[in-house]
Amino acid sequence: MSVASKITEVNATLPAGTRLVAVSKYHPVEAIREAYEAGQRLFGESHVQEVVAKQEALPKDIEWHFIGHLQTNKVKYIVPFVTLIHSVDTLKLLEEIEKQAEKSQRTVNCLLELHIAQENTKFGFTIDSLRQLMQQKAFDQYGHICFKGLMCMATHTDNEEEIRAEFHSISTFFAECKNYMADFTELSMGMSNDYKIAITEGSTLVRVGTYIFGERDYSKKQ
Repeated sequence: MSVASKITEVNATLPAGTRLVAVSKYHPVEAIREAYEAGQRLFGESHVQEVVAKQEALPKDIEWHFIGHLQTNKVKYIVPFVTLIHSVDTLKLLEEIEKQAEKSQRTVNCLLELHIAQENTKFGFTIDSLRQLMQQKAFDQYGHICFKGLMCMATHTDNEEEIRAEFHSISTFFAECKNYMADFTELSMGMSNDYKIAITEGSTLVRVGTYIFGERDYSKKQ
């Protein structure tokens, strides 16, 4: 199947209110252009140098979502154009985004990343720490950031019940967060192997790459 047909197929499975972020990291501009011509406008990237190069080469109505671990010293390169940063995992990173957004005279949309997976390689806040920060109104000080919701990655496992339980706990917490965060509308959960579970648990953004574009060409890694 072509990239365009995969885009069409995935979109056909999504309920109203859930959008596809086509994860295009390590894939060439040509593949993104094929998805674009099929109507796709939301693309997810995980590496700053790569997304900057692609943003310069591709149509300007693309919404670039940064979904990978973001280093503070690279924030300045994506703040001028990024549509949504999914992976805000520390207060230190928030402070840098705020600083660079003010310099760019932009308000940057961000999701707060939760660490729910049973793996130490994942990043993010815990539910308890994030609840405490919200109760303390710790996010009110960031005038150039709009907090749009939460992002998480489930444990990498074949156990669908474990994945569902993790997504359900995040979805329940997301509902609680709306008591504190006025602009919370987005819940970024689910990737190629588990997005169908995620949408049953309320995901509004699914991050699908391998299923659409095939295996990544890591020789393109920058």
